[in-house]
Amino acid sequence: MAGRKLFAGARIRRIRAARGITQTRMANDLGVSVSYLNLIERDQRPLSAAFLLKLASSYDLDLKSLTGGDGSDLADALVRVFTDPRLIGIDVPRGELRDLAARSPGVAQALLRLHASVPAGPAVAANPGPLETVDNMITAAGNHFATLDHAAEALADELRMSGSDLNAAVVERLRARHAISVRVLPVEVLPGSLRKLDLHARQLQLSESLDAASRGFAAAVQLAMIELKGVIAETVAAAGVGEPLAMRAATVALGKYAAAALLMPYARFLAACEATGYDVELLQARFGRGLEQVAHRLSTLGRPGARGIPFFFLRIDRAGNVSKSFAPGPSPIPRLGGCALWSLYAAFDRPGEPRRQLVEMEDGQRYLTLARTVRGTAAPWGAMRAEFAIGIGCDSRHATTLAWGAGVDLGGPATPIGPGCAACHRADCRQRGLPPAGAHLAFDERQRGLTPFRFTDH
Repeated sequence: MAGRKLFAGARIRRIRAARGITQTRMANDLGVSVSYLNLIERDQRPLSAAFLLKLASSYDLDLKSLTGGDGSDLADALVRVFTDPRLIGIDVPRGELRDLAARSPGVAQALLRLHASVPAGPAVAANPGPLETVDNMITAAGNHFATLDHAAEALADELRMSGSDLNAAVVERLRARHAISVRVLPVEVLPGSLRKLDLHARQLQLSESLDAASRGFAAAVQLAMIELKGVIAETVAAAGVGEPLAMRAATVALGKYAAAALLMPYARFLAACEATGYDVELLQARFGRGLEQVAHRLSTLGRPGARGIPFFFLRIDRAGNVSKSFAPGPSPIPRLGGCALWSLYAAFDRPGEPRRQLVEMEDGQRYLTLARTVRGTAAPWGAMRAEFAIGIGCDSRHATTLAWGAGVDLGGPATPIGPGCAACHRADCRQRGLPPAGAHLAFDERQRGLTPFRFTDH
């Protein structure tokens, strides 16, 4: 906070409203006058360090929720929304979007959710499909489901009483309590499945094509679906998911979430992250998990009072299709499209090699990212084996905390990237393949610039 004043009137009002208390009651709790609190809520007084500490202790708040950002992430997301071709002709200056995000984050989040619920393209469905519904549910929750996470952690603590190997404890729990044995079968026996629950045989059947970490995860998914069924159902209902197919999709997604929370219990995982500097390879070894499982779990560390570094997570294939995208808040990386200058898209050139990169968005915000390829399940000789690249990243201000941030010159050169050509307005990008959506194009037969597209934003 040094060097700048913090105004957070809207956040203070939301805290007060959530607890159903008056300004007078809050002022008494904090030991300030009602008029002073009123000035703070109207952004006519900045928050002092003493006020913040008293607020956090009085209402058991995480200081990061009050000081962690000025709405720039929300503003970036709003900027991408307003580059949508369907909004051509509506000119909203970026300054106004940043002001909206900082002063009315609830309104900004509502706009983002509404935009996310409307598929792009000329054919606009009346209702989002099941995948869009699940994506909206995860986005609205900030990719952290507190009740489910706590329930999975409690189950993990119970399982650890029988031994330190959670994979073995999960398998034994399925056998002893639910009379379900876990069997690994040849691919020819399960030609079209990786995991199958055969209730007649009382077996959880797993394909031999799964590696050890994936087998453990599959067993944990099944246990979560059984023992945390009620919590999962309550979470789906609380998210307002009611369409039958969407409910099933949400249940599957939350079953996987619960499995990760079971195998990488929140408190233990966060402690390991902080002790190792979020070293993903050490975390893999310590918890016996795959790289993708660890990377995904990093994007869920949003527990109030015990938040981890906010990572975004993305998985793509060679064609650039995004099959997974998670973040604890608005992500600088879009769900669709992407920037070819980000090392994630070059990870396939050197399979298995981690690629670290300092990137800078159009507004000057910098992120430290890490990308690497991951292999899909094993396949018979000659058969296609899926290959993906995953990328994680966080605000560069956290780089000094990261083991893989050592030696990065945060003030030095950074790769300029954007959220895809259609939403990017860098005129001097040699990699540009499309003009920005809604830009005014210009053509000149007498000259050719760095790209075939000459444009202005206004």
